[in-house]
Amino acid sequence: MTLLEHLAELRHRIIVCVITVVLGAIVVYFLYDHVLNFFLHPYCEILKSGHSTQKCTLFVQNPIDQLTVRLKVSFFGGCAIGLPVLLWQLWGFITPGLNTNERRYALPFTIVSVLLFVFGGFVALQTFPLALRFFHAVGGKNVGTLYAPDPYLRLVMLMIVAYGIAFEFPVLLVALELVGAVTSQKLRKWRRGAIVGVTMFAAVITPSSDPISMFAMAIPMYLFYEASILVGRLLKK
Repeated sequence: MTLLEHLAELRHRIIVCVITVVLGAIVVYFLYDHVLNFFLHPYCEILKSGHSTQKCTLFVQNPIDQLTVRLKVSFFGGCAIGLPVLLWQLWGFITPGLNTNERRYALPFTIVSVLLFVFGGFVALQTFPLALRFFHAVGGKNVGTLYAPDPYLRLVMLMIVAYGIAFEFPVLLVALELVGAVTSQKLRKWRRGAIVGVTMFAAVITPSSDPISMFAMAIPMYLFYEASILVGRLLKK
């Protein structure tokens, strides 16, 4: 293919991705109340457990915020729904440039990366209620809460993205082992440093900065570190 043909193919794939995200966003736009209730569930459970008479709602001060929040949730929801199509278009674009050996590794790596990202998002959703309870408890009984939708939903989405990125850690390590940048022997020697490094990384990247979320990220990352040593040795053999 010529350069112009490559650009034409790239344009076609970008158009497909945009249409996919738009269609997904439209679906989420009409299901917005259900999506918002799903994210609000941890907050509502905390209010119920504390026998609070406060209504489980988010409050805005600007009339436009109602629309902007709905559009943001719809956009990110559309990206989440269209993720398989987006990755498939990316895969279809880069595959012709790979040789047989690279193609053999690329597809499993892509599939594992997607699964780990989804697993990271799942762990984030399980951790968020615990982190929210921690914030409510540490504030004391005399401190009430009045959340705005933008910071509340931003925290949830950032936690999903942060955990998803952090759980790509074993993919990076195994890739470095395959290209010879590191060896499984070196990784075994670096265990103590890895514990410190993983803990510091989790403390920095966790959006909520609470100890529960930090350890919920750091412990699986270190387990991934140990698993990547075994996987790297098997693949090298």
